[in-house]
Amino acid sequence: MPSLIRKVLKPLGYAAGALVGVAGLYLSAAFVLSRIPVEKADPNASPDVLVYLHTNGVHTDIVVPVKNPQMDWSQPLPYSNIPSGDTTLRYIAFGWGDKGFYLDTPTWADLKVSTALVAAFWLGTSAMHTTYLHSLVPGPDTVPLYLSKAEYARLIAYIKASFRYDAAGRTQHIKGHSYGRDDAFYEAHRVYSFIYTCNTWTNDALKACGQKACLWTPSDSGIFYQYGK
Repeated sequence: MPSLIRKVLKPLGYAAGALVGVAGLYLSAAFVLSRIPVEKADPNASPDVLVYLHTNGVHTDIVVPVKNPQMDWSQPLPYSNIPSGDTTLRYIAFGWGDKGFYLDTPTWADLKVSTALVAAFWLGTSAMHTTYLHSLVPGPDTVPLYLSKAEYARLIAYIKASFRYDAAGRTQHIKGHSYGRDDAFYEAHRVYSFIYTCNTWTNDALKACGQKACLWTPSDSGIFYQYGK
């Protein structure tokens, strides 16, 4: 019997060791690669459009004006899709992520192991969370960024390409889901995983519009490290 137990426990021990090793490698890579900067493409770019980088401590958003001469986000993402319908809100935050995680986990207390596993291992679909805001105040969780018109055009293209559209070219509102009075969810492209997270999406958004970013990061701390936060 003891030999049988040893035969059973030995492969389990190897498996546990392998998992610990993979986790350690992942965390090490996340730390090292998030400390390698991708510098701002054009330090002399004109400061035409004010946007923000924001975190809630875990998840990052890119926040842009609802309307400016280059883009009116209230056209593809109408105010009528948020419960309040408040048309005085002047900014809109974009946060990409796993659809199941977004819709089934409004608070951390609602998190299920099955939801986390589906999100981590390429098994789910994605959604865009859009939140309308009156204003933002720069601080430890909010970094103002000034983009040129050309840089903002690239950011617009990046965000637009992240949405999934219907046959008529319209964004697909996920009705009946919101965290509060001023937000809405939409179908999105790509699949969330432990390699490509909500913060990886934001980091890639910064790269797309020529802003300072990490080489790669799965976490908000990696991005904010590059901004001295």
